[in-house]
Amino acid sequence: MDETKERFRIVFMGTPELAATVLRAVAGWPGGRLAAVYTQPDRPAGRGHKLTPSPVKVLASSLGLPVEQPLNFKDEEECRKLAAYKPDFLLVAAYGLLLPRAVIETPRFPPLNVHTSLLPLYRGAAPIQRALMENWEEDARTGVSIMEIVQALDAGPVYAQESLPLAGHTGGTLHDALAEMGGRLLLSVLDRFAAGTARATPQDESRATYAAKLSKADGYVDWNAPAAAVDARVRAVTPWPGARSAFHFDGREALILQLGPGKILRDVPMPRVLPGSVFWDGADLRVACADAWYALGTVRPQGKKDMEARAFVNGFLRLQDKGLCGRAEPPA
Repeated sequence: MDETKERFRIVFMGTPELAATVLRAVAGWPGGRLAAVYTQPDRPAGRGHKLTPSPVKVLASSLGLPVEQPLNFKDEEECRKLAAYKPDFLLVAAYGLLLPRAVIETPRFPPLNVHTSLLPLYRGAAPIQRALMENWEEDARTGVSIMEIVQALDAGPVYAQESLPLAGHTGGTLHDALAEMGGRLLLSVLDRFAAGTARATPQDESRATYAAKLSKADGYVDWNAPAAAVDARVRAVTPWPGARSAFHFDGREALILQLGPGKILRDVPMPRVLPGSVFWDGADLRVACADAWYALGTVRPQGKKDMEARAFVNGFLRLQDKGLCGRAEPPA
């Protein structure tokens, strides 16, 4: 970057922790300076429902940046206020609002969005978790796309993509990895704009898929699925909304357990048992899936803390005998 050139004016829009990670990267880009940061209004949070600022607001305030928190851009005055910042770049990451044409047309250069999937796959609200739960092959990958914002949902042309393997990730660890990747990739695209070499590729609409917003029901485990699919779902919804299953242990009332990632026991023989059958072998508490056993990792009974499955058996269930000890099914 030529230090004698005027730095580009940037307006950044984002709200959650992922966006804060991207904002931190943008704040360090030598080619630009942040004129303002837009984020969602403070929301009630915690048991006391106290108004709480977003991670982006907290970071922007610590950096001494102007913070704007419009409810939306239906008020023309909000659009005029944005235009008054005279942004060269409008950069967006998980802002939480669909932007109207007046906003999209404000910056000098095309507005850019950091989207955590390999577009056109997984447009929409939950690309990280949907990619994990729906792609459980060993070589499956996802990634980040830097795209131009258009009025259609996540449909703009793509300036850059980078990928990484899904194997071993949870929703939480993948979120963090993609946030860091997104910040780095966005800066590389900004460098190309500064050099006059930025080029975008239209998305292939025939390959587009959508990642619907998660609900609590997305965490309900279906033990009739292959073990790899069960494992992928458990990892995808960790830490939120959490994987859950109802366990009916012999002679006990049904227990709803939240499950952390476990392990697939491919080498353990599987007798003729129905999917959802629960077995204690003295070391692992395992559940039968369609094709293999799944050994539980951590479990959390309602109102309790996470504990290893072995500790749950020894301290909570106090099972004396090895063998089949119950069944598991999605919560009612």
